[in-house]
Amino acid sequence: MTEASTLVEEGARRLSRSPAIDQWPADRGTIEAEALLAHVLGLDDPDDLDPDESVDARRAARFRALVRRRAGGEPMAHILGYARFRDLELIVRPGAFVPRQSSEFLAEQAVRRLRRRAKPVLVDLATGAGPVALAVAHEVPRADVHGTDLLDVGLRHARENARALGLRNARFYRGDLYGPLPGRLKGRVDVVAIHPPYVPKGEIEDLPLEIRGFEPVEVLTDHSEHGLDLVERTAEEGWDWLRPGGWILIEVSPDRARPVKGVLQRHGYREVRSTRGWPDVTRVVVARA
Repeated sequence: MTEASTLVEEGARRLSRSPAIDQWPADRGTIEAEALLAHVLGLDDPDDLDPDESVDARRAARFRALVRRRAGGEPMAHILGYARFRDLELIVRPGAFVPRQSSEFLAEQAVRRLRRRAKPVLVDLATGAGPVALAVAHEVPRADVHGTDLLDVGLRHARENARALGLRNARFYRGDLYGPLPGRLKGRVDVVAIHPPYVPKGEIEDLPLEIRGFEPVEVLTDHSEHGLDLVERTAEEGWDWLRPGGWILIEVSPDRARPVKGVLQRHGYREVRSTRGWPDVTRVVVARA
C-alpha cells in the first residue's frame, strides 16, 4: 500500500521533467498527477483526493502506467477520455484538437458580448470539438450558435457533446470557414469567434511533442509562411456575415497579436485591440464591424 500523497509526488516529479510536455503552468505536473490519481480512484474531482489514503498495489500500478503515457506526451484528454472546459465536461478522443484551458478566455469574451442581446447569434469558425460554441450555447441559452470545421472527427465530437449536454441551440457544419453556414445568417451574426491554426509551417517542429505528435497538423497550421492566411480570410469574408456593430474575436499567442491586429485594421474593422485575461499564454484580438 502507498499513500496517495506519495504517488502524487512521484508522478509530479516525472511529469515535470518530461520534455514532451509544455511545462506551463509551473505546477502542471502536480495538477496532472492529482487528476490521474483521482481518475484511477474513481473520483470526479481531484480536490476530493485524501492525501493520507492508502492506495493498493493494483491501482498504484495503473496510476504509474498513466503517468508514463502522459510523460510520453499523450494528452490528458486522450488518457481520461474527456476535457473540462469552463463548466462543461467534454468527450474528447484522438483526431480532434484538444480543448485548451486558454480558450476559455475566448468563450468568456464571446459570452460577454452576447448576453445582453435579445436574439444573439454566434459563429465559431474552426470549431474543432466545439468547446467555445458549446460553452456559449450553455451559458447563453437563447443564443443561436453555429460552428464550422473542415475535419469530420472534431465535428463528430462537437455533435456528440451537444447531444450529451442537451444543447439544442448549437449546430455544427462541415466546410471551409463561413462556406457551410445557412444563408439566412448573412448580416445577422453578432460575434464571429475563431482560434485559428496560426503556427507558420516552418515552426511546427518547434512545438512540444504533446502537440505536434498528437494533434492533426491541420489544426496547428494553415500551411502558410506567416500563419495568417485564415486570419486574413476570416476578416475579409466576415463583412458579409456580421451585423453592423458585430464583433470578430481571434485567439492567438501573444507574439501573434500585433500582426493579427494589423490584418483587422487593414480590412476596415474598428475598436481593434488585444485583450488579455487568464491565463497569460493567450490573447484575444477583438475588432468591430
